Amino acid sequence: MEKQTSLEERFGVCPYATAQSLISGKWAVLILLYLSDGPIRFNELLRKMPKMTHATLSVQLKTLAENGLVQRTQYEAIPPRVEYRLTDMGEKFRPVIAAMEAWGNTYIDYLGKKAEP
Repeated sequence: MEKQTSLEERFGVCPYATAQSLISGKWAVLILLYLSDGPIRFNELLRKMPKMTHATLSVQLKTLAENGLVQRTQYEAIPPRVEYRLTDMGEKFRPVIAAMEAWGNTYIDYLGKKAEP
């Protein structure tokens, strides 16, 4: 009998498990999408996702930064200013976002046709 391996055991070994783990947060893909438009401040990003709490966004950004997809830059100004942007590795996610958009639109069309009488 073949032993099943967990997602954690496959991280960094299997490309699919690695990608799934990196974007597994409920909001991760949307955060990466909004950051693909360029640097953005925390509160501006929070306003784009009104159903997300401050704490959740903070955790998601911290996780994405720890994984090397997002860079946090704090400017010494009054009041303090923090911006988030995609890292070089995060920029490489852009084609994935475009592919997800294309597939998502195809699926939305499918749902529409399925709902037709």
